[in-house]
This record gives sequence, C-alpha cells and structure tokens, in this order.
Amino acid sequence: MIGDKLLIKDYHRKAAELALPKVLESIEKKGRIAVSVAGESGSGKSETGYCIKEDLEKKGYNVVLLGQDDYFRLPPKTNAKKREEDISWVGPGEVRLDLLDEHVRKLKQGAVGLEKPLVYFDEDRIGEEKISGGPFDVVVIEGTYTSLVPSVDVRVFIDRNYKQTKKNRLERARDPDVEFLERVLAIEHVEISSHKSRADVIIPPPEEEQNLGV
Repeated sequence: MIGDKLLIKDYHRKAAELALPKVLESIEKKGRIAVSVAGESGSGKSETGYCIKEDLEKKGYNVVLLGQDDYFRLPPKTNAKKREEDISWVGPGEVRLDLLDEHVRKLKQGAVGLEKPLVYFDEDRIGEEKISGGPFDVVVIEGTYTSLVPSVDVRVFIDRNYKQTKKNRLERARDPDVEFLERVLAIEHVEISSHKSRADVIIPPPEEEQNLGV
C-alpha cells in the first residue's frame, strides 16, 4: 500500500528468526511455498513479513511480499466510512481473500508479470501494479485475516491483542477516531484470535506486554 510505513524493531527481527526454521523446512519438502503472517492490528505483521523476506533473500531465495491492505474491497477512507455506517461490515468480508488466494496460487505455479491491486492511502483509491522479478520461490503474505487463505503452506501468528499493541498503533497514527477504532478492534479480536489454532508458528508478545490482556 502506498502511504504506509514500516517501523522495524528488534522484536520483528526476532519474530522472523522464530518463523524461519519452519519456513525452510517447508521449502525443502514442497519447493515453492507461501507463508502468511497474521495477527491483530498493530501486532507487527508488515514488519515481520518484511524481515522474513529479507532473511530468505540472504539465503538466496527469490521472495515476493504481498500485503492484505491492497486486497480490501474498498479504499481505506471509504472503508472506514462504511464501518461507521454499518459496524457489521467489519470482518473478513471486507477483504478479497479469494483474489489474494488466486494470486498466491498463480505465483506458486511460477507466474510472472502478475497484476495485483495497489492501494493509494492518501488518495483513497485502488489502482493496479505489475509484480516484477518472478518467478518466486516464496510468497509471503501479511494481514489480519491471511491465516484464512487456503493456499498458504506455513502460517505465522503474532499473538498480541489490541490492548498490547496500543502503543504501536499510536506510533503509526493512522486512525484518528480512537474511540471508534477500539470498537472495531474488539470485533476483530474475536475473529482473529480464533485463527491462532491454525498457526504453524506462534510469535509470543514482548515481555513487557505479557500482562496486558483483553
């Protein structure tokens, strides 16, 4: 997504290190694979996904990173208004998970020059971009609901709830209406926390967050 920013910290690099053995094991068994990095808002999905990509590239693998944010049905500001009008809109149905799954499958099959959605946050629009640099050995996808994508081979889950990630979310400062956001995050928590059971790798929260719960 154009307009997003990564704040990579030691936590994200260590999370990637925890995930790497399972990812490498899967590559050895299956060849081309897909890895998902899921968790609640502000948990560090984008940063951890980027670090996994970096670590694999250092080992000589060709890796592409896809963000769930580009696969929302509506651009971000329009989607936020839709949520305010109808809170039941919040959930996996906001995202074109079927299209994300289709793209993951094609990339695992060696597709080159695939066109994907690209969100322009500030302009509140969804355009397109062509993925360059394929074919890829590993497809990494990150986002709240990416554990639900069927074509994923290794599922990484960051086990931090929205109370624990509040500081990180404030640093990102992408959502001005904090009160409404908390309502959204409470709904998302119920859905996303249930995805932990799908995980192949569970990343624990930092020590200073472990006593903060929902």
